[in-house]
Amino acid sequence: MKTTDVHTSHSMEVQQFIDAQPLSRTQKLIIALCFLVVAIDGFDTAAVGFIAPALKEAWQLDATHLAPLFGAGLFGLMTGALIFGPLADKIGRKPILVGSVFVFGLASLLSAFSPDMTTLVVLRFITGIGLGGAMPNAITLTSEYCPSARRSTLVTLMFCGFTVGSALGGIASAQLLSVVDWHGILAIGGVLPLLTLPFLIWLLPESLRFMVLQNKPASKISATAQRLLPAGQTQVPVLVASNNEKAKVSVKELFSKDYAVGTALIWSAFFMSLLIIYLISSWMPTLLKGVGFDLKNASWITSVFQIGGTVGAIVLGFLMDRMGASKVLCAAYVLGAVFVVMVGQGITSLNMALLLIGMFGVGVGISGSQVGANAFSSAFYPTHCRATGVSWANAAGRSGSVVGSLVGGWLMQMHMSAAQIMGLLAIPALLAAVAFFLISRRMRGHDHNKGLQTATVK
Repeated sequence: MKTTDVHTSHSMEVQQFIDAQPLSRTQKLIIALCFLVVAIDGFDTAAVGFIAPALKEAWQLDATHLAPLFGAGLFGLMTGALIFGPLADKIGRKPILVGSVFVFGLASLLSAFSPDMTTLVVLRFITGIGLGGAMPNAITLTSEYCPSARRSTLVTLMFCGFTVGSALGGIASAQLLSVVDWHGILAIGGVLPLLTLPFLIWLLPESLRFMVLQNKPASKISATAQRLLPAGQTQVPVLVASNNEKAKVSVKELFSKDYAVGTALIWSAFFMSLLIIYLISSWMPTLLKGVGFDLKNASWITSVFQIGGTVGAIVLGFLMDRMGASKVLCAAYVLGAVFVVMVGQGITSLNMALLLIGMFGVGVGISGSQVGANAFSSAFYPTHCRATGVSWANAAGRSGSVVGSLVGGWLMQMHMSAAQIMGLLAIPALLAAVAFFLISRRMRGHDHNKGLQTATVK
């Protein structure tokens, strides 16, 4: 006899429960709100790259003086990721996400009124701390509400907010800079997250998996689970944690025998990937202006990079769910390395077609792969250390972004050509490909050993 209710007479793992339901309005809402959070992060990242030339003129600075501005925000991002990841695994994803958005919104708004470079650098560091806590928790929360079969697709779709925000941030900054000056651009970057806060507080649920793992009240767990049910269903089973998940959290778990090698390789890929992305995001407007492009043209060229990242993320997420995540990411990074070299040739020859194709390809292969790598890391770790794993991978990546931002200024001070700078950037792209190649081999070996053990038991 058929029934419209999910009975409470049996227990079920949280992931099995999520996999058994069609994608609900609540899950779509979570994806949309987290999309919005990472879009604001992307806006902030691109905007700072575009206000750099204006700051350079206003305060009579050279390229090396701008490096601390980029570096401060990135050091803040790294600090925020290191601190707030473990905290989110202890007290919850939602409170950390809400608190982080408040911190980076307020700090960005205050930075619009900076009287000098020192004040701006300090406030950029605080903004970075907030951003460092927000992005990994948006990834983690989305991942924990996604059905297994569509996780890569949905997480990458959510994270497209970053590339969309970056594209809009670059275009808006270039168009509005002459009207509202750099103060106005930073104020916009502060007001947007503060306006988002009430929606996060009222509409965003805590992670169902986290609540079950932490033995939160059954009434709260049931109320949240009911939001995932289709119309006409009212009851949920007794939800339990997976066997490999623990209530106590320790950073040491990332370096246990099951995860240590994978952690090291994921960190390497994040480092290399974000080094490339942030060098391009931070210095491409300045680099293009140096060879004769005006800022408005530079904004459209760099927005092609973000569009490529969005397209790449969606396509790669789809392929990752069907062909194996690590293999797809390995191939994409190799493709990205080829297009990085093409960008250098396009700038040197002032060939707009070559430059646009190259920037789109770098977006697909590098920016798209970084989104995919975030989805991969969120699936790699279990619930009890997922926020820590994702956050610390992002922190490792942010250290790469610090290096990218600082090295960009240093290479320009050495008067290296665009072709030389981009040629060097192909190396970290290939190293990221190697990291995912090794992860793919390791996972294949692990699955083989698991199969042998199962056969022996039988």
